Amino acid sequence: MTPTLAHWVHNLDPFVLRFPESFPVEGVRWYGLAYLLGFLAAMYLLHIYHKRGHSPFDNEEQTTLITALILGVILGGRLGYMLLYDLHDFIRNPLLFFQFWNGGMASHGGFVGVFIAIIWFSNHTHHSFWVTADVCVTLAPPGFLLGRLANFINGELWGTVSNLPWAVIFPSSANVPGIPPEYIAPRHPSQIYEAILEGLILLIYTQWRFWHFKDRKPGTLSGEFLLGYALLRILGESFREPDAALILGLSRGIFYSAFMGIAGIIIIWAVNRPAHTPASKC
Repeated sequence: MTPTLAHWVHNLDPFVLRFPESFPVEGVRWYGLAYLLGFLAAMYLLHIYHKRGHSPFDNEEQTTLITALILGVILGGRLGYMLLYDLHDFIRNPLLFFQFWNGGMASHGGFVGVFIAIIWFSNHTHHSFWVTADVCVTLAPPGFLLGRLANFINGELWGTVSNLPWAVIFPSSANVPGIPPEYIAPRHPSQIYEAILEGLILLIYTQWRFWHFKDRKPGTLSGEFLLGYALLRILGESFREPDAALILGLSRGIFYSAFMGIAGIIIIWAVNRPAHTPASKC
């Protein structure tokens, strides 16, 4: 296969706004803006849920929950990246954890951080863990959608080589910098695929289930979310170039997602299993 310039060459600027050189930071990145907009979308959804009687969290509790979730996502995502994708450098220099400006977040680590945040919040406010979790899983897909679009703008986490008409030439995918675009193989825009799968499809599904099935048992939606995310992530990963060493022949995204899918199945079964009723004595 010979790549040609019939394919679009990625040339998007990762900065929304660049600052003068005298500033301590280069500017505002699309990736950071995606996180901000994702959290704002979550705040808006929480407000709407409570206003329409679909959430037990009042305004003060909404603020507490969002704060806990933000910390869970950022700290869990960063620590997850260091442990799952950059363990060698993290052991060599643990202070790398604090260098957020260099990028490096892992969605699976973010899940763990959110799980801990939900445990803390439910204990702190005495709300049901599963009710809280079912609300929280509906807040995540907008962030996934925006985050994957930001990945595409950054020209990172590109897909495998492809000659499809919508394949994209990512200059940063070349092994040697400075290679002319016509000599770089076009690739699947897997970031867009994942934005649709993990973001849009999961957003539509969770909102549909949240608004139209109030009689579901608490925890069911959480299990469905984990299972759905795992399946959609695995599908998206099949078009994505692995960004770290494989585990048992699988990309790390597929490997870690498989455990999330198993956890989702277990949760669905556990919260919906028939209650044990002792046999009556004659």
